[in-house]
Amino acid sequence: MDYALLLIAFILMIIGILGSILPVLPGPPISWVGLLLLYLTKAVPMSYTVLGVTLFVALVVGILDYVIPAKGTKRFGGSKYGIWGTNIGLIVGIFAPIPFGFIIGPFIGAFVGEMINDSKDSQKAFKAATGSFIGFLASTFMKFVVSVVFFGLFLLKVWEYRNELF
Repeated sequence: MDYALLLIAFILMIIGILGSILPVLPGPPISWVGLLLLYLTKAVPMSYTVLGVTLFVALVVGILDYVIPAKGTKRFGGSKYGIWGTNIGLIVGIFAPIPFGFIIGPFIGAFVGEMINDSKDSQKAFKAATGSFIGFLASTFMKFVVSVVFFGLFLLKVWEYRNELF
């Protein structure tokens, strides 16, 4: 049973890292489930502190993933229309059958939102859309770092308890 949990946990850790880049998959929460499965093996003693802290981090990062692109839009001078456009563009971009729709969607959404707000100021709309893109990159980087740290913790625990696991 421990081998199956360990294998599934490892697969979830890899999916979590991939999910930190692909917005369709919630990377850090998937990585956290991989950590949970590792702690459910008989070889690794349960640590509610580690699991609690990592769960909190995964949830906060999951929430910030939706907040940061909108804040980037606002920081670069976007209005509420641009922020709504960013969020709608992200959702549409995820499901759009175009390559990199999850990257293009928030940018176009912010641009369109700002153009609806003020159709005469395309410079401002482009600047807000750029802020959306930078926010998206920042949130993706944050998710990637958290997922890699979770994977590092996973590998550390596997190494620490390797004699009991294998």
